[in-house]
Amino acid sequence: MIQEFDVLINSFIDNNVGIADHFLSENLSARLQQNIHDLQQAGSMQYAGIGNDKVAAATQQMRGDKIYWLDKKNNNSTELEFLDRVESFISHLNETCYTGINDYEFHYAVYEPGTAYKKHKDQFKTDNNRKYSLICYLNDDWLATDGGQLLIYQNEAAQSIEPNAQKAVFFKSNEMEHEVLLAHRPRMSITGWLKQV
Repeated sequence: MIQEFDVLINSFIDNNVGIADHFLSENLSARLQQNIHDLQQAGSMQYAGIGNDKVAAATQQMRGDKIYWLDKKNNNSTELEFLDRVESFISHLNETCYTGINDYEFHYAVYEPGTAYKKHKDQFKTDNNRKYSLICYLNDDWLATDGGQLLIYQNEAAQSIEPNAQKAVFFKSNEMEHEVLLAHRPRMSITGWLKQV
């Protein structure tokens, strides 16, 4: 576990974008995928708005994903295991990098074929609590032709990242412009933010 945390942190230090291919175990990834399927069957996934509660707009054209917020109150054992892993990562991050992270929020995100998310930053103009973005992917056997790549922009160059299952991506929420390219098959992830509140 600690080894994958260090892979994520060290690649972030080297390139401003941390990537760890096995941040999630194969078993946990599979169970999180099943949770998403169950939520979809129940009609619980909702189209996302943009902005925080003060400026949220559910009719926007910026993003096309459906989301469902994770919450310990759901008492879902798989979600609790994921959040425990996030908390362990935050503890390691704080101990090794003195980041002072003391809160977080995460949601499932599903892009159906034909949807995308235009270029943006993750920190709100009216709220700077989000310090780091952490995305965990849940897509088995993803091919480049499936689309849905994450593009992260640095110095006019774009880094393309395939959304393969078990992979985590980590970057500063207020610095990195990024987008999700058009998906050609359902694309699943857990997206969230490490916060100082």
